[in-house]
Amino acid sequence: MFRGINRLNLDVKGRFAIPTRYREELKRRCDSELVITVDPDLCLLIYPMPDWQDIERRIMELPTFKDSTRILQRLLVGHATEVEMDAQGRVVLPPPLREFAGLQRQVVMIGQGARFELWDEARWSGERESWLDKADMAQLKLSSDLNTLSI
Repeated sequence: MFRGINRLNLDVKGRFAIPTRYREELKRRCDSELVITVDPDLCLLIYPMPDWQDIERRIMELPTFKDSTRILQRLLVGHATEVEMDAQGRVVLPPPLREFAGLQRQVVMIGQGARFELWDEARWSGERESWLDKADMAQLKLSSDLNTLSI
């Protein structure tokens, strides 16, 4: 499980270093092979290769008669790019992916269980504030989906 927030910097070549605490797990789990794709929220998603292959298979099995399915396939599968962590734990982000997510120098990598999200730091801060403003905490506490969750 990948969790937590990490502030990172992109270098002039579009590289960033995977935080040290995740490197061994990624080497073990996927031999440092990752897939990066886009997310409609204007961030990037980073998956270990085996996890991505399962998701990609399920996406491509969806019926293509629905416009929403085709859009999802075009975005996620169409932008999916295979990358590999180098010996220093760095990953190169191709320019089209950097442009899609508006990534400049400062980025944040957010652990989301089986994947990471990579955000432009300023966009992440703005979105986080927006989500907190929208959140109806009383309603979240009463949600039947969360009745069995204790935090």
